[in-house]
Amino acid sequence: MIYLDNSATTKLDEEVLNAMLPWLREHFGNASSVYSIGRRARVAIEDAREEIASLIHAHPAELIFTSGGTESNNTVLHSACVESQLARSVCYSAIEHHAVIHPSEQLAKLGIATAVLPVDSQGILNCDAAKDILASVPHRTLISVMHANNETGMIQPIARLRELSANAFLHTDAVQSFGKIPFDVMELPIDFASFSAHKIHGPKGVGALFIRKGIDFKAHQHGGGQERNRRAGTESPALIVGFQVAARRAVKEMKVRAEVMASRIALLRELLTSTIGNIRINTLIEQSLPNILNISFLDAEKLDGESILQSLDIQGIAASNGSACVSGSLQPSHVLSAMGLPAAEARAAVRFSVSKDTTEAEIRTAAQALAEILTALR
Repeated sequence: MIYLDNSATTKLDEEVLNAMLPWLREHFGNASSVYSIGRRARVAIEDAREEIASLIHAHPAELIFTSGGTESNNTVLHSACVESQLARSVCYSAIEHHAVIHPSEQLAKLGIATAVLPVDSQGILNCDAAKDILASVPHRTLISVMHANNETGMIQPIARLRELSANAFLHTDAVQSFGKIPFDVMELPIDFASFSAHKIHGPKGVGALFIRKGIDFKAHQHGGGQERNRRAGTESPALIVGFQVAARRAVKEMKVRAEVMASRIALLRELLTSTIGNIRINTLIEQSLPNILNISFLDAEKLDGESILQSLDIQGIAASNGSACVSGSLQPSHVLSAMGLPAAEARAAVRFSVSKDTTEAEIRTAAQALAEILTALR
């Protein structure tokens, strides 16, 4: 099987798995317990917190562990507007992951004002339009704009947002970007950031939330007093240690991995543009992650997006038409729709993503397969 889908490409690294196994087999204590195996788990968790925090130049106290990006996003949005009452409105970009869009819509049902910030035809936040929208918000707001988009790979102008609204709280979903491009909370003027381990060859089911020191942030999830009373629930030492090792390797090898992934994407782009007609490239080289290429077809009215993906799968190639979390919905990509693409194009688009392990041979096989599939469908 050739994996060119965002969730499938980042398989668990062997080193990560080996680091996790002792915490599943021998050191299985509850980190909130006072006995020795519990204390050992606590030490491991705090060591992981310190190292992961250092990778983004944060203080360990600014990082809490969660079950992943979705929980981190939900926690920020709900706590900021409800439990902590830091903001009375939410402004988010039109290309956010549904883990931001859907909780924002739920907040709107609770009476929290919401506004959508538009993007341009390249999928980059329209700062001029955003400035006007943010200026019209009469009270303090929480702005949520992802660091890089999961469907197109386009990197967003996060630093510019602070200039547009100096008094707002700023959150960024960094699930897609962390470990692939530099992420430094000392340089980015953000208050909150969401991370997930499985996008960097770590385990699924664990992530983190950065909360800048000094913010009175109250728990959204209640129960025990774990994570400094900011996220209740028994921590998993195995998952957290796996996250630690994956993050360490991703940051250490970032430059080499990026070069490999960028070369694979460049080859794929070249092969697709030379062998497939009526194609639109929706990912710019200059301002995108090194691992994603999104394409659509100018004659999409003749094509069935589901058939394209199913045909690729039959040939042993895993790809998607958008976010892996909603790829079975057959709805037009909300990201491509926000960029102004026709509904047929947004529905039949294909999103390829590669990893450090993707080979040139796999890229050539995938490009040839897609060309043959489109010839048959057209």
